[in-house]
Amino acid sequence: MAQMRIVKGVPVAPGLALGPVHVVHTTPHVVPTWSVSEEDVPREIARLREAVHLAAEDLRRRERVVADEIGERDAAIFSLHRTILQDPATHKDVESMIREQRINAESAVQTLIERFKSLSVKGGDTRGYAADFSDPWRVVLDALMRHEREVMEQTDEQVVIAAAELTPQVVTFLQRERVLAVVAETGGRFSHGAVLARSFGFPCVVGLPNLLSRLEQGMRISVDGDAGTVQLRPDQQDIDRFLARLERRKARLSKLGLHAGLPPETVDGHRLSLMVNIESIRDLDTFDPAHTDGVGLLRTEFLYMERTQFPSEEEQYRLYRRVIERMGGRTVTLRTLDIGNDKQLSYFKTPKENNPALGWRGLRISLEWQDLLRVQLRAALRASAHGPMRILLPMVTSIEEVREVHRVFDGVRRQLADQGFEIPVDVPVGIMVEVPSAVLVLHHIIGEVDFVSVGTNDLVQYLLATDRDNPWVSRLYDVHHPAVLIALDQVARASRAAGKPCSVCGEMAGDYATALMLLGMGFDAVSVVPSLLSEVKFAVRESTFVEAQEIARNALAESTSEGVRRVLIGARDRLHMRQLEARGDSELTLGADTNGDSKKRESN
Repeated sequence: MAQMRIVKGVPVAPGLALGPVHVVHTTPHVVPTWSVSEEDVPREIARLREAVHLAAEDLRRRERVVADEIGERDAAIFSLHRTILQDPATHKDVESMIREQRINAESAVQTLIERFKSLSVKGGDTRGYAADFSDPWRVVLDALMRHEREVMEQTDEQVVIAAAELTPQVVTFLQRERVLAVVAETGGRFSHGAVLARSFGFPCVVGLPNLLSRLEQGMRISVDGDAGTVQLRPDQQDIDRFLARLERRKARLSKLGLHAGLPPETVDGHRLSLMVNIESIRDLDTFDPAHTDGVGLLRTEFLYMERTQFPSEEEQYRLYRRVIERMGGRTVTLRTLDIGNDKQLSYFKTPKENNPALGWRGLRISLEWQDLLRVQLRAALRASAHGPMRILLPMVTSIEEVREVHRVFDGVRRQLADQGFEIPVDVPVGIMVEVPSAVLVLHHIIGEVDFVSVGTNDLVQYLLATDRDNPWVSRLYDVHHPAVLIALDQVARASRAAGKPCSVCGEMAGDYATALMLLGMGFDAVSVVPSLLSEVKFAVRESTFVEAQEIARNALAESTSEGVRRVLIGARDRLHMRQLEARGDSELTLGADTNGDSKKRESN
């Protein structure tokens, strides 16, 4: 019976969580459906009636506005809509759906709207009568979903967020401390939502078909982000086992933490600089800066996304200064604004594009709207007076773009100097290599920059022509594809030849076996989410540089993704066996699952 309640999906972010579930609606035009227990049916009907009341009041307000500004005749449609909402037969129909089908009010109202649309198609509704019946119920639907979020935001309960699709909006639906885990029916392991879930340290599982129809609001579930499973309604025995696994996991992480303050240096004395990726100022509380070599990627777009208008120069300066001072003399790598595609600003309308992943985004927007770039560079250069900072440019495709940024950068520097600001003589400027053209012409571009950082998240999707946010093709997104390794090797070689530092700040660097491979290729640094720092550092300290080079050579020699995965799994197994032989402590073994056994994980 317990097995029937375990839903298998795709692991996205590691960790364990247990708690009540809350189904959210954040995807446009998708109305969530979940089951309602018999005792919750009256509550759901009460929610419906309250939403009808709120919708009627909203329609009354609109009627008054239109009557005052245009005239009574044009306002009459809202009076008609209020009359439609008062129809007792329709009310009875919707309430019967909730009562008999045990579904949430949102789903019942959506079914009613779809029924109106279906009748209009069959009846040849050329005058839009069906819209007259549907529109007021759409207002009810909006009221239901808006009110549910307002109620949720007024509590401090911690919940597991469930949604139809894993998106950045889902991951950021509630304050971080309120979220135990995130589960979704669809979503890619390397989508932007997945990147955020890992950055925030939320256990996350996707690929859970028909999950929402099996859930009820407030139902207790357990989430295993390592195995990629969700258990519905765990009984006391399940909970006891879960808590025991959680304690073992905490003990293992605690032991790894004892090594966190040691340098990320191999047994034979080769150092791999280990840095962190952060989204916002709140991330600074999730790790000890003394355990890192700095911030390898500060995603500044989230500063913009958290506001209702563009942040001023002064706001940005204060934020960047806080990050720099918090890092205590360790380098902070600030990426300039990288919006576009699924990272939109509510107050900055970008054109609708058929293929936004290949459209107006990243540096392209900054160079088109140079005032945005100048304000951000002014704030960054002012902040750089308080500690070491580097500027990182996203979505670079050509040397001309780099030269244009240098022109703007030099102008901003001169302007600040003329205004009496003290600016360091040397603030390094680097590029993110995440577009195939940048890989191919890197030997030309690298002479114009001070460092290189590979953004594997986008590089993989562009190399493989696979949109990582598209559930239809996300399974084709493969970080182990030989083409990806060849591109990485080419970047490392070009950087070494030019004597320029090179790092990887994409998600794949967070897997410790992959990090060893990157070390063996010749990368100077990797930047990972804070929760993976200890594991990657421990793996580096348990290995030799010669072994890392062998992993890289063997992986590059493979012609298939499966072959690359076998090389990485073999590297893990050798490391696990060495640790067990040296310590006999399975809890300290890298890659150990929550049962304490060695686990052959795939690189993420």
